[in-house]
Amino acid sequence: MSCGGFACSKNCLCALNLLYTLVSLLLIGIAAWGIGFGLISSFRVVGVVIAVGVFLFLIALVGLIGAVKHHQVLLFFYMIILLLVFIVQFSVSCACLALNKDQQSELLEVGWNNTNSARTDIERNLNCCGFRAFHLNETCAADCFRSLQCKPCAPIIEEYSGMVLRFVGGIGLFFSFTEILGVWLTYRYRNQKDPRANPSAFL
Repeated sequence: MSCGGFACSKNCLCALNLLYTLVSLLLIGIAAWGIGFGLISSFRVVGVVIAVGVFLFLIALVGLIGAVKHHQVLLFFYMIILLLVFIVQFSVSCACLALNKDQQSELLEVGWNNTNSARTDIERNLNCCGFRAFHLNETCAADCFRSLQCKPCAPIIEEYSGMVLRFVGGIGLFFSFTEILGVWLTYRYRNQKDPRANPSAFL
């Protein structure tokens, strides 16, 4: 049996959606682990991660059911949603890889000023206070605040931000290409006739 056949297309599509299911469960698990161990106290950050995980799980579930049942409507909507996700994810991944240090610094400062709970997590985990400078009249969750010898967080965050952005951009690009592969497989699979079905049946 050639790999372009009905069974091969079905198995590849099922395997791809099982991969998406595992990734979605991993995202949800990481968010729960971060809350459980007190690494993340920002419900906004956790909510976004869990929402992405649930969204990916639902997409994978639609694709898996559509592939197993060769359901034309589910496969069509799965293909359209996956194409839209590819466009968004590819754009974001390219933007992450294209940011220079000045742009990274500006984005970090904007994020620092707009997220109080995430700021607390960063100060506690990195043992630093303030972004560019530490003022004694401000509160800080870091252990170094007791001795009043804290370093600002900006140099520490900026040291790792480039590496994190490259990692996120690379992972995003990898998964965006698996998504366009999923679109192609779905399109191909939808237009194939099940050899076990009635030969006169309408696709």
